[in-house]
Amino acid sequence: MKIHQSPGTGDIVAVCDRELMNTTISHEKCTVTITEYFYGNSPVSETEVRQVLERAENINLMGERAVRIAVDMGILSRSGCIMIGQVPHAQIYRT
Repeated sequence: MKIHQSPGTGDIVAVCDRELMNTTISHEKCTVTITEYFYGNSPVSETEVRQVLERAENINLMGERAVRIAVDMGILSRSGCIMIGQVPHAQIYRT
């Protein structure tokens, strides 16, 4: 997990399943490289992720576990995700 500080527009919380870090996934014309620069390189617990997601306004999720946490919390429906290959991805914007 990494929190990007963005003055004036709100912070961006990026959460990714650990095994996806530093990989590239593709589907049709979409290719995404999952980097430590965006998602961070410090593992965090599910409890820590939940605490941050509770108050986050701008969220980027990549991977089964990351998406499941948001679905379990009720801030995302599974149908609100896209699949990039076999990997679920979601962006959440709350005001």
